[in-house]
Amino acid sequence: MSTTAASASIEAAKLIAKALIPEQKNKREQLMDIAFKEVGKVETPAGSNKTEYGAWYGMNGVAWCAIFVSWVYNRAGFKLPEINKGYQGFHYVQSGHNYYRKTKELTTEPKMGDIVFFEFGKDNLDDHVGLFVKWSDDKKSIYTVEGNTSFDSSGSQSNGGAVAYRKRSINLVSGFASPQLLDL
Repeated sequence: MSTTAASASIEAAKLIAKALIPEQKNKREQLMDIAFKEVGKVETPAGSNKTEYGAWYGMNGVAWCAIFVSWVYNRAGFKLPEINKGYQGFHYVQSGHNYYRKTKELTTEPKMGDIVFFEFGKDNLDDHVGLFVKWSDDKKSIYTVEGNTSFDSSGSQSNGGAVAYRKRSINLVSGFASPQLLDL
């Protein structure tokens, strides 16, 4: 992970968070304000998968990208349902995708704050999850906030140990979920 990439990711997230005026925030903006404030946080010690998100979830020391998504929703006051039995939200990426497919909450037109699932291995199994921010101008890429990734392509994409603001090719996306609780 390069220091330059980490700094760029953190600064971009701060600028976006500042642009959201508290008095005018809708549910999606409230959710993303929390996510943006987490950008730059890393697990300690490095490589341990130990985070405040895992401690909150009750599963510290495990891959935590889905746990991060669940934590952000919970922290914003929009608790995800018990997707993984006995837990608020989900910790297994594929179970989250399966749940939203079953509840018909998958979408091809994501909005800020929606959940985005990634497949890096081309094995038809989701490898990673994050929060959708926006489309790139050419619609070939998306911007996200993700937990347990690296700040750039030089580190692990699905177990990189940091919360980062990322730009990803749409080719890596296996699906988007738009939880109904954000639109109630």
